[in-house]
Parts: sequence; structure tokens; C-alpha cells
Amino acid sequence: MAAPIKKKPQRTCVVCKTKRDKKDLMRVVLTPEGEILFDPTGRAAGRGAYLCRNEECITAELKKSGKIAKGLRHQVTKEELSALAEEILSQAAEE
Repeated sequence: MAAPIKKKPQRTCVVCKTKRDKKDLMRVVLTPEGEILFDPTGRAAGRGAYLCRNEECITAELKKSGKIAKGLRHQVTKEELSALAEEILSQAAEE
């Protein structure tokens, strides 16, 4: 008898609403202390929201703020959003 195939966790991008494997998305987390951070490991404690790894979703979120805030269920300032986008884009450039 063959071993059952393990399902890969699926998540949805908060910007484009595309469902993908969790490892193919980037996680933004609202920590219990109220900080909004990029979580490259995907394991930080707190409420998470996921973004596609493509630049279009990241820049679209910068232009039309609100999707990450809705996903995190927390207000996100423009400054926090631009710092977050800069960190995400620099991380994506390294990969």
C-alpha cells in the first residue's frame, strides 16, 4: 500500500487573490507587540498576510493601500508600508 500524498499548504495573495503554495508567497506578520514585519521564514508569531513574489503585487499594494491592512486586521501607515515594500524588494533582489 502506497503512502498517502502529503498536501502542500495553500495560501492566497491579499492583492491579486491568487491561490498558491505557501512557500511561493511572502508573509507579512503583525507581531503580538503591534509591529508589522516581513517574515522570510513564514514562522514568526502573529497574524499573517501573504503576497506574491512578483513586483506587480508589491507595487500595487503601495499605490492602493489597504489589502495588507485588511489581511492583518490592523491599520498600516504609509511609512510602514513603504518600509515593508523596500525590505521585501531588497530580499527579492537577493534571491
